[in-house]
Amino acid sequence: MIRVLLVHDAYLMRSALTALLGRERDLQVSGSSWAAAVTRALSVRPHVCVVDVDCPGAVRPAALTAQARGVTGPAPALLALATAARPGALRRAFDAGALGYVSKDAGPRRLLEAIRQVAEGERFVDESLAFGFLQAAEMPLTPRELSVLRMAAEGSTLAEIARQLHLSLGTVRNYMSAITRKTGARNRVDAIRKSQHAGWV
Repeated sequence: MIRVLLVHDAYLMRSALTALLGRERDLQVSGSSWAAAVTRALSVRPHVCVVDVDCPGAVRPAALTAQARGVTGPAPALLALATAARPGALRRAFDAGALGYVSKDAGPRRLLEAIRQVAEGERFVDESLAFGFLQAAEMPLTPRELSVLRMAAEGSTLAEIARQLHLSLGTVRNYMSAITRKTGARNRVDAIRKSQHAGWV
């Protein structure tokens, strides 16, 4: 029996997918929001975590799989639900060590195939995500720049960003200038907009 934890913040989508996957005799499926995912993973001890990487909380998939490992045993395989139009989300899933990637436009049979394959420790990549992966490889921002941009997108001032990241105000300004230049944006607001559209933040 393959234990599956489906993590999605939209309750209707989560419950529908959980019910659909739960019809399979070889799957035991539980659902969770991102807010409750780590706690749920500790109790379920899934073999596979299916996560929607476009949800706001999905910046922490690595923490989810690390916690789900518990005290002993291997970490669950991470299977990302994604779209090619948001390469930043694909990159986050890749950086978190996702073993599989399924397009949100794929049919249920494709998702089932992916779950069974990653449960066996095999990589699964939906071919329709290939262009998104090419774009994800070209992501111009460093992890520190992404942290600064993410905080700016959440409404933090430059002074608040500097304080929280233990940087000088001048350093944060330099990061914002680099972000604006690298994204080809006109200003900070435009850089945030472009990065959110790509799924970087």
